[in-house]
Amino acid sequence: MDSNTFWKLIADARAAVADPSDTEAVVAAATDLLADRPPAEIVAAQQVLWDLMAASYLNPLWAAAYVINGGCSDDGFDYFRGWLLTQGRETYEAVLADPDALAGLPVVVAAAESGEELEGEDALSIAWNAHIKATGMQLPQDAFRIRYPELDPQWDFDFDDGAEMAARLPRLAALYDL
Repeated sequence: MDSNTFWKLIADARAAVADPSDTEAVVAAATDLLADRPPAEIVAAQQVLWDLMAASYLNPLWAAAYVINGGCSDDGFDYFRGWLLTQGRETYEAVLADPDALAGLPVVVAAAESGEELEGEDALSIAWNAHIKATGMQLPQDAFRIRYPELDPQWDFDFDDGAEMAARLPRLAALYDL
């Protein structure tokens, strides 16, 4: 499996559910679709997922997640990026290019109004659960490797600094009244 095939899986899962903003439903559909593939492809999907997670390991995105979720720990950032994966390739790529673009997504606007946190912890287990469903066994121990890049030191500031966040993420800061 390559990233194009993975993104098609996510697109198909989003198309299969009544509400594509329902992260849990998208994850369940993606897990079911992936479980129908050969075990070797399921194992390969795990590496693709973590490569996408590594590509999204960016301070500006972490700052955006901090604003949206009212704080964001290491695990919380993983779960936020899991949510982002379930939003599909176009959204993922647009947000990596400009995390402030999150402020234009209807699901983020709704979350700002309701106070809902955006997270998708279960998205990190799509391949894991698909492999169990397909084979009855856990993924092999060496199924994937996580290679996170260094974080941008220019974004090494206190994310509670509302003025700094407003300067760097103006649309999100306005949406969340920072």
